[in-house]
Amino acid sequence: MTTRKFVYAAAGAFILFVSACSRNNIKQDDSLKKYFDEHNAEGSFALLDNGRGSFLIYNLRRDTTRVLPGSTFNIVTSLIALQTGVLTTDSSIIRWDGVQRSDSNWNQDLSLAGAFKYSAEPHFRELARRIGRDTLQKWLDSLQYGNKNMGTTVDSFWLDNALLISPDEGLGLVKKLYFDQLPFRKGVQKTVRDLMRQEDNSNYIISYKTGYGYNPQKRAVGWALGWIEENRHPYFFVLNLETADTGADINSMSQAILKAILKQEGFFEGKM
Repeated sequence: MTTRKFVYAAAGAFILFVSACSRNNIKQDDSLKKYFDEHNAEGSFALLDNGRGSFLIYNLRRDTTRVLPGSTFNIVTSLIALQTGVLTTDSSIIRWDGVQRSDSNWNQDLSLAGAFKYSAEPHFRELARRIGRDTLQKWLDSLQYGNKNMGTTVDSFWLDNALLISPDEGLGLVKKLYFDQLPFRKGVQKTVRDLMRQEDNSNYIISYKTGYGYNPQKRAVGWALGWIEENRHPYFFVLNLETADTGADINSMSQAILKAILKQEGFFEGKM
């Protein structure tokens, strides 16, 4: 299937899905464009109010276009490693290979929790090698993860534009993770949910994973994928962006845009 045909098919499927909730529960909000413009980026955003079955959407076309997942794929790698026993707990240590890299956080032995926190690319590459191609492919197929393509290199396929996933597919994945609906043990899913937790206070709990990489046009692609809970009520979100500014801190940019949008929508006050 060509990229264009996939986009149209995915958009159609997504529209059918949200329409099943109610056309009155779908809001397309072009006002969110300003937050991407402020960072010289283009992008998309989707928010699902799970209790009401309502969607807030900005830029549906991009939301249904597959791009590389970057470090958001660490969610899946962690699930697989824990499920298969390659790692036993989130405290299991992944040894540093001794190579000095520009991110000083990567230049040390790290637990899975630490590697996840710092998006430690070399550590997750090593983890992918330990898991192995056949096992990784089995889980990509089982999860129906994006295009399910590993390409030729077992330790970089989520970074080199072999594996692609759309934002709406990513949102579906984290929703299943939240409700223990993925084909992993419940304890494994809880561990990974805990790894994703960023803030926890009396007003809200927010859990997400950022990620970035470079598409074939050498433009930076960024992600923020997860959920926010207020009054025990979950809302699932996915933000994806693209920018020509490859020198920018893409993860910080994604977080800034995410929080600005959520604030506009009334979050962070404990009133949702």
